[in-house]
Amino acid sequence: MRIALINPVVDGTQGYHTVGSFIPQLGLQVLAQLVPDEHRVDIIDEVFGTHRTEIFLQQNGYDLVGVTSYSSTATRAYEIAEHCRNRKIPCIMGGSHASACPEEAARYFDSVAVGECDEVWPEILRDAAGRQMKSRYDGTLSDLETHHFGRANQSLPPLNGRYDVAAIQTSRGCPVGCEYCSVTRFNGALIRRRAIADIIEEWNQISRPFVFVVDDNFFGIGARHAEWSKELLRALIKHGKRRQWFSQTTLNMGEDDEALQLAYRAGCRGMLIGFETFNPLSLQNYHKGINQKHLDNYQDLVNGFHRAGIAVFGAFIIGSDEDTPETVAETALSAVHLGVDIIQITNLTPLPGTRMFEKFESTGRLTATNFPDDWKRYTFIETVYQPKNMTAGELDEAIYELRRMAANKNWVLKRAFRTLVRTRSIPTALFVLGMNRGWKKLARTLAPCDAQRFGATLKNSPRLEKIDQAFQMNLRTRLIT
Repeated sequence: MRIALINPVVDGTQGYHTVGSFIPQLGLQVLAQLVPDEHRVDIIDEVFGTHRTEIFLQQNGYDLVGVTSYSSTATRAYEIAEHCRNRKIPCIMGGSHASACPEEAARYFDSVAVGECDEVWPEILRDAAGRQMKSRYDGTLSDLETHHFGRANQSLPPLNGRYDVAAIQTSRGCPVGCEYCSVTRFNGALIRRRAIADIIEEWNQISRPFVFVVDDNFFGIGARHAEWSKELLRALIKHGKRRQWFSQTTLNMGEDDEALQLAYRAGCRGMLIGFETFNPLSLQNYHKGINQKHLDNYQDLVNGFHRAGIAVFGAFIIGSDEDTPETVAETALSAVHLGVDIIQITNLTPLPGTRMFEKFESTGRLTATNFPDDWKRYTFIETVYQPKNMTAGELDEAIYELRRMAANKNWVLKRAFRTLVRTRSIPTALFVLGMNRGWKKLARTLAPCDAQRFGATLKNSPRLEKIDQAFQMNLRTRLIT
């Protein structure tokens, strides 16, 4: 058989899923690795554009098309399914959206795969080869260590572009269970690890000099998790090819000096940390207990990362029931005071498959409900529900003000220089420079749409003054706070 694996993107939409570095859709590379040699597999990734997908499907004679999709790209996935059905190409949909909304996906696709697909993928291929595909396949939480699942085909480029970085996964699952996150439901609360020798072997096959380690929680939250992470880091230092990387972790890693020093020696230059908010009630509502526990020593934990030479990529969410329009500016200013090197502030977005979506749906708070068409609005840059202490428009406009200043202020080089002073690491400062250039690029890309929605001018307001302080704060002020 000839197989196409596709990552869809909706034309004309922008958000954190379409702008930035070209990072592999790792799930497709993992499935490609599991395809037996007698079959041929191609990857088509629409982050490089959608215009050639139908051409590839028409010309390459595929016997099976597999599509993964986030909720924000589901409408495009359904367009691809229609194209395949019109040409009698069997098509199957998997990924987070199909797992959360399998009945909806089944209206468009011949077959739907729910959950992790590692173990059921060989069955799907056998059924497709015999033209006897089932309407639904239910995956299980795979044993990554024993069966070597989770390994990606690092040598298979997409047909339609070239990735900037490589991606690898060392574990799946997260025990935190945030209200707005589907990871715990989709991948389980138990952190499942791959065999370290298997990780090192794949790591050494990567050709790119920079790697995104896509684990949802690299360090974990307990002593057993921490020790495994340190064992992996020691193995990377001793046996892995030298390359730089970043990952995602919980902020408790900031209190483990040994782990941080090992991570830097292994090439880590940044960690994405979900701070989410500085409000303890919001953390409680988000079910973010680990942050509640450490809220009073955020500064010490950030300092711990910096002492080791590692940048802090801080993710913040605005829109909880405790938030107001002023929260955007207050969060930005507090994050700069804290020393966060890369700041990402997004709209709270209740995704299907999360407790938050179910709660908002049952209480009538969702405002974007014309599904499947409205899924393309679930991109983390638009409010798709009714907040408690403001209107959806007020929240969108407050975040627009932040993006507008980010697009027009000269702050990127200054932020990188601050990182250099804090971390004393030139590679880390360069990582921050590149990431913040991407942040500014996103803000500029969204500017025409923002201007159409909110107008081209900003009003004078106290919150604008706070946002301006966040971008203009000078180095001397930061060093004495």
